[in-house]
Amino acid sequence: MKQPISLNSADSHGHSCACGEADEALPELDVQTIPHAVRHAAIFGALESLAPHAGMIISATHNPFPLLAQLERKHPEAFEITYLDEGPERWRIKFVRRATAE
Repeated sequence: MKQPISLNSADSHGHSCACGEADEALPELDVQTIPHAVRHAAIFGALESLAPHAGMIISATHNPFPLLAQLERKHPEAFEITYLDEGPERWRIKFVRRATAE
């Protein structure tokens, strides 16, 4: 018999997707895999879905200054942003949603 899935509570690993995997590391999104026409919208969707204190890493083949400027205009002070790698071949940036976002 299948166990019912609760949509309102996190599982023992701290997330609520019921996939059975632990959240041992921050999810990493390689933005080069997203079509250019929808790239910023997809990244914003991923960032906006983060719960307070949750984070993710964005990976790109260039320094995403335009994205960061757009994020600052749209959600000032909502995210703590830390560069993990700064090129020349790959930029990796960690985003953590602040508890008092907006």
